[in-house]
Amino acid sequence: MRLLVLGGTHFLGRHVVSAALERGHEVATFTRGVSGAPPEGARVLVGDRDDPAALPAALDGWAPEVVVDTSCQTRAAAEHAAAALAGVAGYAFVSSLNAYRTWPPGPIAGEDEPTWDTDEDAYGPDKAHAERVLAAVLGDRFLTARAGLIVGPHDPLYRLGWWLDRIAAGGRVVVPADALGQPIALVDARDLAGWLVEMAERGQGGPVNATGPAGMTTFGGLLETCREVTGGDAQWVPVPDAGLLAAGVQEWTHLPLWLTAEVARTAWDVDTTRARELGLPSRPVRDSVADTWAWMQVAPRPEPPAGRTLPGLPAELEQALLAGAG
Repeated sequence: MRLLVLGGTHFLGRHVVSAALERGHEVATFTRGVSGAPPEGARVLVGDRDDPAALPAALDGWAPEVVVDTSCQTRAAAEHAAAALAGVAGYAFVSSLNAYRTWPPGPIAGEDEPTWDTDEDAYGPDKAHAERVLAAVLGDRFLTARAGLIVGPHDPLYRLGWWLDRIAAGGRVVVPADALGQPIALVDARDLAGWLVEMAERGQGGPVNATGPAGMTTFGGLLETCREVTGGDAQWVPVPDAGLLAAGVQEWTHLPLWLTAEVARTAWDVDTTRARELGLPSRPVRDSVADTWAWMQVAPRPEPPAGRTLPGLPAELEQALLAGAG
């Protein structure tokens, strides 16, 4: 099949292209052309999704049969895709749990939870708007994958990557005491990518909470796996939520994946029954961590997407916390 990937040079998009090529599809990518090349074997189309004429001009008669959309960041991008691609047989769209009006803190009991319906120009409302616009023209050929935490090789957001680097460096490592036993869930980008291609092939429709099963590991379990994989001699220095907040530690930013206990209990509680029914795989956490670490040994430090900074605990803040912990 002729499969168009909107995106295809970053993280999840790269894995989608690879999965589609492995399944024998004729693959094209549509990007702005500023973030490198897609995997070898894909046709390269260039243009700005916010320009209504760009996608039709780039296609230039090449008619995709199915689409996987990993790059929609604006309302205009969704509207222009809907206009240009309304006739495809399947369209798998990467949305986010942020499309839900109640998340965080959640919980998300299923895909019928309310999504944003405001005109606010923000990540969650924009994703929800894109879902509505594309569903209106594609109907039951449109699948929206409301993704949670995505990990794996080629991750430019450096969340799991920061923990791997810090733990590999060894010594005393500040960890959030109240989060160590918190069940969490994640999805490997390669699992999600292959599944998205399959959903597009099938013309599968509807919303899906696209992350791992609730409780597949714990925060502490993930950190222990990082220590095992890196072979470091890191020693945990658990600091309670109250101490982290008092010191100015920012949730999710300074300590990636950390949310205070009050928020975490419900934010990680996402029902993924439909994802499991539709066959979204969930490889062992250790495999995801080990493969990410292996990739980090040969890859340069990631450049964050425009407008974002890499996460991590500032050295001076870490030293203050370690000193306070004795």
